[in-house]
Amino acid sequence: MPPPSEPDPTAVGRRVRALREARGISLSALARLAQVGKATLSGLENGTRNPTLETLYAITAQLGVPLTAVLFEPGAEPTVRGAAVNAILLEVFNDSDATYELYRMRIAPGTDQLSPAHQAGVTEHVTVFAGVLRAGPADAPLTAAAGDHLRWASDVPHVYAAVGDEEVAATLLLRYPRKP
Repeated sequence: MPPPSEPDPTAVGRRVRALREARGISLSALARLAQVGKATLSGLENGTRNPTLETLYAITAQLGVPLTAVLFEPGAEPTVRGAAVNAILLEVFNDSDATYELYRMRIAPGTDQLSPAHQAGVTEHVTVFAGVLRAGPADAPLTAAAGDHLRWASDVPHVYAAVGDEEVAATLLLRYPRKP
């Protein structure tokens, strides 16, 4: 099995630009809505900046699409990295009312990650296999040890952090409801 691939910044940028333009949103407007710098968004769209996981989530939330809409290449296992989270996309599931993304993730100790809100109705489901995880809404995070499961509405800023010195191994299932 080949190692997971890193997203190609040029391809990600092309997808972001295509989604933005298809929705008739200007670069300035998307930057403002996603709370990212206009230069950052321009660099991302031109493939000259390698976006963080937090930046991509902020942008895709404003575009109303799952993260895989900008990352997914057929046959690839995209790896995404944030301040604390390293995640590998395992599969994307589609059904009549939602899209699901399943990730294998590791959360490094010693660093907290603040993730921006996803679009309305998105939920996150985390099962912890090793370590102790603090995750969930930034104003009321939850804690889970190996064997535990967490669920929260992620249409608000949310956090991920390993508790203690042990890396956390977990799966993450994101559920993106389809717009009617």
